[in-house]
Amino acid sequence: MSVTEQLATFVTNSRTTDIPPQIYAEAKRAIINYMGCAIGGANEPALDNALDVLLPFTGKATSHVLGRSETCDPLYASLFNGIGSHVHEYDDTIPKNYIHPSIPVASALFAYASANQGSDQAVTGEEFLQAFILGFDIESRIGNAVYPSHYEAGWHITSTTGVFGAAAAIGKLLKLDTKQMVWAFGLAATQAAGIREMFGSMAKSFQPGRAAQNGYTAALLAKNNFTAGEKALEGPRGFATITATEYDLDKAVDQLGEHYELLDNAYKPYACGLVVHPTIDACSQIREMHNIDPATVERIDLRVAPLVLDLCNHKDLKRALQSKYSIYHAAAIGLARGKGGLREFTDEAVADPVLSDLRSRTNAVADESITDDQADVTLTLKSGESIHFFLEASLGNMDRPLSNAQLDDKFIDQATLVLPQAQVDALLAATWEISSCEDVGSIVDLAVHKGD
Repeated sequence: MSVTEQLATFVTNSRTTDIPPQIYAEAKRAIINYMGCAIGGANEPALDNALDVLLPFTGKATSHVLGRSETCDPLYASLFNGIGSHVHEYDDTIPKNYIHPSIPVASALFAYASANQGSDQAVTGEEFLQAFILGFDIESRIGNAVYPSHYEAGWHITSTTGVFGAAAAIGKLLKLDTKQMVWAFGLAATQAAGIREMFGSMAKSFQPGRAAQNGYTAALLAKNNFTAGEKALEGPRGFATITATEYDLDKAVDQLGEHYELLDNAYKPYACGLVVHPTIDACSQIREMHNIDPATVERIDLRVAPLVLDLCNHKDLKRALQSKYSIYHAAAIGLARGKGGLREFTDEAVADPVLSDLRSRTNAVADESITDDQADVTLTLKSGESIHFFLEASLGNMDRPLSNAQLDDKFIDQATLVLPQAQVDALLAATWEISSCEDVGSIVDLAVHKGD
């Protein structure tokens, strides 16, 4: 079988009992993290803007938008869920390929579950988790096959591979057969899009939202026997060939059904690009250990992985979204505030004179000996004293994962900006218990903004 067919067969043949309990447990952690991000981003200007423009064009209003009062058709709900859940850059990331895996898959699945609530197609928690796990696995495996060449070329790998994940997840719930799933992957491949030039703007969160919407569309069309090319991944003009100068499709099927990509997932403690997390962590630890007063800082010198400067070399910040991709802002908030929550990446934070001064005093150089999970910081004080700190592994990565309690705190910190505390508590409890839920649409109901 072709690689495309092997992946399609894996998804269509998967039984809930094939998946180990530890994978279901990790899937729940990913869903908790996703839901907190979706609610936390629900009031952001990017989502307000998208709803203002696009809501009049939507179809029958059967799906709730997470964290909002609006309803629309499930395809557009997938898009809106994707924008809201990704806009803060607080969602999960797979360090080995830099995919934000949950956004395209979960955004589509919650839209589907909401649209089918109370019907004979209602989605149980067990079905939802299985579909999520499979979609997650497909998008990451395809990412493994084309990374790093695909990413280095400028593709936004979350959206370009996320469309396959959404197609697989929705296709599983629609009970596509293998031939139809192959077509779904073909339809996903021809809609794969998203470029890294959009980082630091609203368009960045639009991309994985569109991946959710397009993947959902691909599955619906395939269910109705809308045909597509059957070698979407490996064909001479297929996804891998045209989007990566180097690729290895064996990685897409290596240990298929034995190793689940969820085990390689990581959850962010900071609401920004993953590659600047080590700098925030290191500077926060320096602040705590030495009780640093920002006014006493003369200079901050950073040695970071080369990818950091490729992605996050913004110093003269004009807007909040840019600060999420600024190694200089990362150092400043670490030293001045000792944290990197939502409030550290606002227009107010960008304009904060303390943070602005620290950014101007920060210098960063790329060092190939530094991994993406490390940071080397030398702090020079106005007194002439020098403080050096090397961070071996950043908080939130594979060696220092967030605990369930830390995920709860992160969820609450975000969701209470949008929903009342009692509703947040109920939503958090219900989401943790999703595996026993008879209709996941009822969880979406708990995530709806009821108004003042």
